[in-house]
Amino acid sequence: MEKDKHFVGWLLLMAPHPHCSLCPTLTFGLIYGQQMQRAGPSSPSCSSTSACFPLGHLNNTAECGSETTAEPEKREVRANNTPTDLYKMQSIVSFYICHLLCLGLGLACVVCVCLWNSRWRGGFAWDASTLQFNWHPVLMVTGLVVVYGNGAVLYRIPLTWGQNKLPWKLLHAALMLLALVLSIVGLCAVFDFHNAKNTPNLYSLHSWIGIAATALFAIQWVVGVAGFLLPCSPMSLRKLLKPVHVWMGGSILSLSIAACISGINEKLFFVLKGNGSGAQPYASLPPEAVLANSLGVLIVAFGLVVLMILSNHKWQRPDSRPENMAYTPLLQEENE
Repeated sequence: MEKDKHFVGWLLLMAPHPHCSLCPTLTFGLIYGQQMQRAGPSSPSCSSTSACFPLGHLNNTAECGSETTAEPEKREVRANNTPTDLYKMQSIVSFYICHLLCLGLGLACVVCVCLWNSRWRGGFAWDASTLQFNWHPVLMVTGLVVVYGNGAVLYRIPLTWGQNKLPWKLLHAALMLLALVLSIVGLCAVFDFHNAKNTPNLYSLHSWIGIAATALFAIQWVVGVAGFLLPCSPMSLRKLLKPVHVWMGGSILSLSIAACISGINEKLFFVLKGNGSGAQPYASLPPEAVLANSLGVLIVAFGLVVLMILSNHKWQRPDSRPENMAYTPLLQEENE
């Protein structure tokens, strides 16, 4: 009878489980291992159940077919993702450092150009006199360089990523329009002054570069509004215009910086001649020349930081909309 009981129990253990073909072998191994532990080791080479039966360490309460190695794999995935998260965090921190540097340099440029024309050039007026001319460098540096540069890097700010792009597009267009208006008013100031003094217009290299930058800027703004904001603009046209728009933006900024640098140097040559008016010559580097030269260095530094931000592919706004999604009108658009 005892043998029959053992035989019936063995048959029950070997009965196949409806969900797993490995359960008879696993269960048999576990039971046999427990019996071996009660009876004691049969040989010196097998001192434990885990040594004799490699599957004995599995959890009895786990479902058939489950893998106990899933948790180590999850830990490994998390460990592999940690360097990527740190790399992204370092990239974001680097961007904000550059952006703060850009804001600081832009503010320094505006302060220097205002200080130069208010303290050494007599101040400002709008009466076709020399005081009206002083508006020209202030407006051109503020509009065509500082406001333009900050408007160009607006899309690179990580806080704007993942949000509705429409408000940021409108803000970008508004900043660029403000820069364009300031530059046009600056051109009007110098043209009025030249006409009142019977001075020829557009005869110097500085004037050629400046008028070219302003004209290209106006074209760039009109094409940008027509291509990216009008509801009738198709998706294919927007994709075609985007790389040209970005390249033209950097080129216009470069032309603006060249125009400002040449204009500062030209102005210093005109006013610091060392004649009987008491002004020291430019060659002796008086305080006015030091401030104006420092302004030129700040403008170049500002432009380099802006161009570095624009050229870094890691800081570009990720495309949040699939390429095959149809274009939606301006007022219905949520993300691009």
